[in-house]
Amino acid sequence: MRKFCSLILILLVSASLLAEDFTNPTARVKDSVEKVISILEDESLERELRWKSIGSVINQSFDFRSMSQSILATNWRTATPAEREKFVEFFSQYLEETYRTKIEAYTDQKVEYIGETINGKRAVVETLIITDNTEIPVNYKLKNNDGIWFAYDVVIEGISLVSNYRSTFAAIVKNDGMDGLLNDIQLRIDKYKSSNEPTSYSEPTEDS
Repeated sequence: MRKFCSLILILLVSASLLAEDFTNPTARVKDSVEKVISILEDESLERELRWKSIGSVINQSFDFRSMSQSILATNWRTATPAEREKFVEFFSQYLEETYRTKIEAYTDQKVEYIGETINGKRAVVETLIITDNTEIPVNYKLKNNDGIWFAYDVVIEGISLVSNYRSTFAAIVKNDGMDGLLNDIQLRIDKYKSSNEPTSYSEPTEDS
């Protein structure tokens, strides 16, 4: 799972969408890679300004509502409107805080775009991350919202980000309800904000 977490920086960099062409899935991903990497490589930017720039891009890149709905699954249907909105808000913040240092750990990985499948308003962009003579398959799932493509899941070596969090958060809801989950995520956010280093909180695992 450590490998999954270390690779998440790549998915957030690659799926961050500053692209001019929002109507083509691959272009939406590809153009953003160059722009986000340019932020990472700009040594004139202070750390916080660099992060805020990337964080802003992340928020514009993902359909966090669709992502949250998939993660909560049946718990989304039983949650109140207020709980849904709070979860979307907290989860987007949590992703940003969780991977702050991981994104900054970018070290000149290369991205190859090897395929694209479009099925109506859904698309999958297939890529390979080339690092240290290793090829890592990373697939981006995107959804077309009013003509603009947004990422709603990323699959790294067959492991779905959405599925990963779904199992972790479902266990918390089962034991503590939605209030317990929201409190748990808020604590994680606060913990990350209080330190520039990774916290003692464990990242979700596929076995959680």
